[in-house]
Amino acid sequence: MRRFSLLPLAIFVALAVTACGTKSEEVNPVRDPLTVAMDWYPNPDHAGFLVAEKQGYFEDAGLDVSLDSPTDPSLPIKLVAAGKADLALSYEPEVLLAREQGLDVVSVATVIGRPLTSMIWLKKSKVKSVRDLKGKTVSTAGIPYQDAYLKTILSRAGLSENDVKKVGVGQGLLPSIVSGRAQATLGPFWNIEGIELKKEGLKPTVSPVDKLGVPTYSELVLVAKGSRIDEDPDPIRLFITALGRGTGFAVSHPNQATSTVLEANDALKPEVTAAQMKATLPLLGAPGGAKDAVPFGHQSTVKWQAFINWMVQQGVLANSQRAVDALTNELLPSKRIDVDQ
Repeated sequence: MRRFSLLPLAIFVALAVTACGTKSEEVNPVRDPLTVAMDWYPNPDHAGFLVAEKQGYFEDAGLDVSLDSPTDPSLPIKLVAAGKADLALSYEPEVLLAREQGLDVVSVATVIGRPLTSMIWLKKSKVKSVRDLKGKTVSTAGIPYQDAYLKTILSRAGLSENDVKKVGVGQGLLPSIVSGRAQATLGPFWNIEGIELKKEGLKPTVSPVDKLGVPTYSELVLVAKGSRIDEDPDPIRLFITALGRGTGFAVSHPNQATSTVLEANDALKPEVTAAQMKATLPLLGAPGGAKDAVPFGHQSTVKWQAFINWMVQQGVLANSQRAVDALTNELLPSKRIDVDQ
């Protein structure tokens, strides 16, 4: 293992410096570099990561962690598959699609284990339910599996895709409904964009997709390369444990966690971010402890398999997959994670 092979050198350097009359504690310890490709800019969904970094939990674990924010949410998982990042924050559907494309990626921990993706319309649209979308315009980000979400949602309401006008707007989901170009949008996160619309007084109706007929899934997962898990799992294991500590601290110290997120992104609005954090922290949950049935980051193979089966039925996946191949719980902390009070 890389971290163990460096240990003798670190001890040699420490002894040499001490012999020269310098205090050994002044020597910088050797830490494993670990690059994490985040899914987006720093926001409340990243609270556990940002707090773990701020509190020094990654350093405590012997890791030199870099949290990198790409501008394309689909890029992180590709970086991991290419060996250009050690870990990625991605989405369960992206993991399954990547594996079908032959990419060697595996989900190693759940970060948010329920859907955040939602359908939203504003009061001014005069839409009362999904059934009222007949003849209306619905904006999407143009993501294939989210098109399957829309098909399922409409079908449950007795509608078909031909009953609405679907328009792809990329990242312009909120502007599309605020401007009136679309009467509803599918794709924003209810705990982020949904809260933002509420704070701006636009009176949105926000419905997570799992409340509209789409099977539940993990919105945010931590992803690693399969070969890396086999060859050098210890840094990943240490990272997940440190992330659990950071998540636990964030849940227990919401005001400090909010300040940490705001410090990481000066484009965020304090009042809106505080409301988003209040909605998001319960989703992150507390780290695995003595009273918890499962450890921090646990992933349900049953739920993953049900979602895989749905994706196959919808034609999003050409072939079925085994959930046990797409995820692993082997790197999760097995003992209670201590959180500083």
